[in-house]
Amino acid sequence: YEKNSDKHINPASLTKILTAITALTYMNTDTVITVGTELNLLPKRSSLCLIKSGHSLTLYDLLTGMLVASGNDAAYTIAVNTARYVMNEDSISDKEAISYFTDLMNSVAKAIGCTDSNFTTPDGFDSEGQYTTIKDLSLICSYALKFKEIREIVSTVNKKVIFKSGENVTWSNSNKLLHPDSPYYYSEATGMKTGTTPLAGKCLIATAEFDGQTFVAIVANCESENERYSSVIKLFESFSSK
Repeated sequence: YEKNSDKHINPASLTKILTAITALTYMNTDTVITVGTELNLLPKRSSLCLIKSGHSLTLYDLLTGMLVASGNDAAYTIAVNTARYVMNEDSISDKEAISYFTDLMNSVAKAIGCTDSNFTTPDGFDSEGQYTTIKDLSLICSYALKFKEIREIVSTVNKKVIFKSGENVTWSNSNKLLHPDSPYYYSEATGMKTGTTPLAGKCLIATAEFDGQTFVAIVANCESENERYSSVIKLFESFSSK
């Protein structure tokens, strides 16, 4: 089922799925990364996973902070450090690294098969010239499910993480389909990612498993929490009844 699947939309934090794919294309999950001045680039009113400059943690843990807690701070740290790793150049500025990383994101998206998207930020916050479509997001999501690490992370409900530098934090998944105490809990749900910005509205990529098959539902530009969750549940119920 699809409706307006070719219409340009603002991707919001659904972008972080592509950010994760891009990072995993070039770096190992056990790579230790130290958070730096890239946090100064964060847009106002960012969602955060509360990492601070000087914290050191693995790429896997940064991906968890980005995909579970929807941390824009983690997205920027991942982007800058992936770019410097690929370029083998630690001296480039944070802004140059972000620009290089978004070029990588767009290259990866095209390789996956996306034909009508342009990403200009690693976190998906509203930005001039940034757009995608539901159809392209479905390709990105399907490709992301090939990564065991992404499947593990997006299905995580709550996780306490101890950083390599000794700090600890507990992250809770922003996807309410996964929380048993949520009015939107859906027992067959297995992930994937929420997104909310002023221009994008409330968005959701959701995955669920029925009889060994994984189904994907994507909604965007919803006006309320109830609309985005009830919409994907309705889609899942139509899948499972066939």
